[in-house]
This record gives sequence, C-alpha cells and structure tokens, in this order.
Amino acid sequence: MTRGAPLPYARQDIDEADVAAVVEALRDPFITQGPRVESFERAVAARTGAKHCVAFSSGTAALHAAIFAADVGPGDEVISSPITFAASTNAALYQGATPRFVDIDPATWNLDTAAAAAAVNERTKAIVPVSFTGLPVDLAPLDGVRDRVVVIEDAAHALGAHRHGGPVGGPGGADITCFSLHPAKTITAGEGGLATTEDDELARRLRIFRTHGITKQDIHPSADEGAWYYEMQELGFNYRITDVMCALGESQLTRLDEFVDRRNALAARYRELLADEPRITLPPEAPEDSRHGRHLFVVHVEGGGAARRATFEGLQERGVGCQVHYVPVYRLPYYRDRLGVPQEDCPHAEAYYWGAISLPLFPLMTDDDVLRVVLDLKDSLPA
Repeated sequence: MTRGAPLPYARQDIDEADVAAVVEALRDPFITQGPRVESFERAVAARTGAKHCVAFSSGTAALHAAIFAADVGPGDEVISSPITFAASTNAALYQGATPRFVDIDPATWNLDTAAAAAAVNERTKAIVPVSFTGLPVDLAPLDGVRDRVVVIEDAAHALGAHRHGGPVGGPGGADITCFSLHPAKTITAGEGGLATTEDDELARRLRIFRTHGITKQDIHPSADEGAWYYEMQELGFNYRITDVMCALGESQLTRLDEFVDRRNALAARYRELLADEPRITLPPEAPEDSRHGRHLFVVHVEGGGAARRATFEGLQERGVGCQVHYVPVYRLPYYRDRLGVPQEDCPHAEAYYWGAISLPLFPLMTDDDVLRVVLDLKDSLPA
C-alpha cells in the first residue's frame, strides 16, 4: 500500500477481450447502424428480462428519448429528485416541460416517491425517480398514479442492481428505465445509454426518436416511389450509438455480475473499516431482497459545511480522488436564476448535500486501496 499516490474516484476496467471486441468491430463493413447495435440490445434485454431495449449515444439521450416517448411537451410538468445529475430534469426542459422537485427520503437519499405521488396534479405527465448511488428506488408508492403519469426510472447508477429479487430495468419496474454507459458507470461503451421497456408503443417512440424521427415503418409512399422512400414522422434527434461502442458494451456486459459483486465487496470493506468512526454517517443499504448497484460510496460528514470542505480538501491533498454527488439541481444557476425554481422546498436534500462526499469506488481498486482511503479520510476529518 502506497499512501499519497494518486487514486481516482472512478475508473473503467477494460480487459483484452474488450479490446479484441472493439478491434473486430472496427474491421466490420458497418461501424455504425450495423448488426452489433441490435445484438447489444438483445443481450441487455436478456440480462434485465425486459421485452425491449433501445441503445443510445449517451445516457442523457436515453432520458430525452424517454421523456419524448412519454409524450411530454410544453405545459406539462415532470417530477424528479433534486439529488441527481442535471440530465434527469434537463430532458424535460428539452421538450418544453417544467421540472418540479420533490424532496428525498433521508433514509435512502432517493426521491421520496410517496411524496412524489401526492404531488401529482393535472399538469404532471411523468415522474423520474432516480436510483441514486445504485440503490434501487422504491417504486411501489407510485402504483396509485400510474394511470395518470409515465414513470421513467433514471437508473444510470443501477445497471446490475436488483429490486425485490428482479433486475432493475425488467418487468414490474418503471414504464421506461434508463441506464448510462459512461466510463465511471458499472459497464461502459465509452459513452452510451440504454432504455428498457415492456411497452411496444413506448419502444417504437424511443427508436424513432434516436433517428431524427425518420422511419420506413408504417409509411405511405405514392405509386411512383420505391424502396428508397422514408418518412419523418416526428421531430427526433441523431442519438444513434455506433457498432464499435456496442461491441465494447456487449463485451463488458459479460462481466456485469463480476463488477457489481466487486463493488459491493469494496463497499463492505469500507463499512467494516469505518463502522466505529463517529465523524461520518455511512450510506443507506439495500433491502435484504434487493442488490445495490454500488455506483457510488457516499459518506456524510457530521456537521457538514466547513467540516465537509476541510475533509474534501484534505483528501485531495493526499491524492485521493473524491467528488460531491450532487449539488441539488435547483441550486444550479440556470434552474435558480433563469427558471426561478424555489430554493426552500427540499430540506432533506439540503441536509444531505451539506455533508456528502463520494469516496473512490471501482472494481480495479484493491483492499489496500480502501484501507488507504480510510486512513486518509480519518486524517482529513476535523478533530
């Protein structure tokens, strides 16, 4: 163990099989819009148990497509958590809708879905609960409003996680579940995103949105037009993913359980070493019938404020990569100043943010790396 050597907070794990898959894809006749996209989508659908999987160029693109598929537009409202990456609600803004923030549950740090269900009104078109850190968000309280809203789970942190015994993204979950393939996530395609659904119409709308709204399905050519004919039926975007990215993603998918198991083992090591540290609070655990995706390991510094800042800066000075996930979205200047989003409605999110620090967590870490982080954390915490 070498204390002081730089240690990132996240890093991808690329092996020789991944490299070989990408090289093979580069030698194919089609490196985009080819067969590897559908192959990857089928593999993810099989892994999650979903009827449909649609792959995109990024997790943000998948969220945007999901908001479109839910028929969200101007005058509509989308409810989400303030403790998330901005993309969760930016996707609503892209469609001209209004984001609305409901506070988190302090016991899980996820959206308080019971409060979200109670907040639904005649303008609410969708709810975007976030499985923050990889802990599957409780969707059961939303059952009573599913006849009025589309539930879009932002599971960017939760690929490989299980909710009540079933994979996140599969049957019995959200109407649409979105995942990220960014290098910091559980598996990577370099970039990329995924959306899974059981609904045929939602899947159709997801697919058409990623190709400019252009399709050759259900078209009506004139008598003088032939096989070249296509129609633009919706205003979509170029959100296509490449075959090269899908080759990497499908190769990485074969190690999904290995990655999630290692992340959980590292988290368990953190918990063991920090169990008696009174200056921090450890993160929430998953229920016994569920599996945590463990994208992040967040600790909460007691007292927050100056104590959190001193701890953060102390870790950085010691070469330990750390982050804060996240600045509450409503605090971001665009939301606060341009949109006028209220700043007083989410006290639990404020309390969480005041003390949160994400410690390094990625499969290539060793047990000695965890020990090093813990020692540096204890040295950095105010006495």
